[in-house]
Amino acid sequence: MDVFYNPNGIGDVLIVPLEDGDRYEITHETIGNVTKITDKQGSVIGYNIFQASDHFDLQETGKIIMTEALLDQMKDLFHKNKMEDSLDFDLSPKFVVGFVKEKEQHENADNLSVCKVDVGDDILQIVCGAPNVDADQKVVVAKVGATMPSGMKIKPTELRGVPSNGMICSQKELGLPNAPKEKGIYVLDDTYTAGEAFHF
Repeated sequence: MDVFYNPNGIGDVLIVPLEDGDRYEITHETIGNVTKITDKQGSVIGYNIFQASDHFDLQETGKIIMTEALLDQMKDLFHKNKMEDSLDFDLSPKFVVGFVKEKEQHENADNLSVCKVDVGDDILQIVCGAPNVDADQKVVVAKVGATMPSGMKIKPTELRGVPSNGMICSQKELGLPNAPKEKGIYVLDDTYTAGEAFHF
């Protein structure tokens, strides 16, 4: 889960996005230094926390990975403001090393493969269009809930009628420098372990 802090660009505000919402159909409620943003269904889609440097130990700027320590500071602030919002966030890594256990041809599309990918704590079915995907590869998987460098959020989907949960990534999709121009996923070497977080 990522939060954003850009004191030079927008001021001393920690932005905590939770869900995409229709920006024309949102409401704001401010309690102390916390502005809660909800959509028309009443679901919380994010928080803006002002005077952030007073409440958080922020060592970085830009996109910051939410840690347990940062979440504890946020819970403390909410408690002080008598806000009882559930801050039960999933802080597990969203970009992980996967091991392709199986690859089968998609029944309705010649250029798609249906892969079973071991991500350590689960086996995910992922539909992949890369020409170089194959069984017994170690790959980078963006799990459901990941936000790609492009801003795209990974959600459960169906591709030509087959469910897909996650994405096997190319170097270009990960925004890695010197990514090859040819289409294809990023195949990792054997030093990586399925389920470990992939940092880039």
